[in-house]
Amino acid sequence: MATTANTGRKPNAAFMKPLTPSPTLAAVIGSEAVPRTEVTKRIWDYIKKNNLQDPANRRNINADAKLRPLFGKDQVSMFELTKLVSQHLK
Repeated sequence: MATTANTGRKPNAAFMKPLTPSPTLAAVIGSEAVPRTEVTKRIWDYIKKNNLQDPANRRNINADAKLRPLFGKDQVSMFELTKLVSQHLK
């Protein structure tokens, strides 16, 4: 019986496929095509660098001028983030 330690899981190819960001998303993460995992990482880097997590509820992200067009509102939860960003990837 094989254990997960010696099976060596491979990353899902769908997550590793480079996707092109929309101009709205490119304003935050750059215009180069990157995998979905890297898109998420860059958005979180931007959120942390600009201190956009709501201090009262850290699960919420406050939009600044660059994120507002991406989110379509002033605040989103971290759970909404992936869904909203997916609409800006091709």
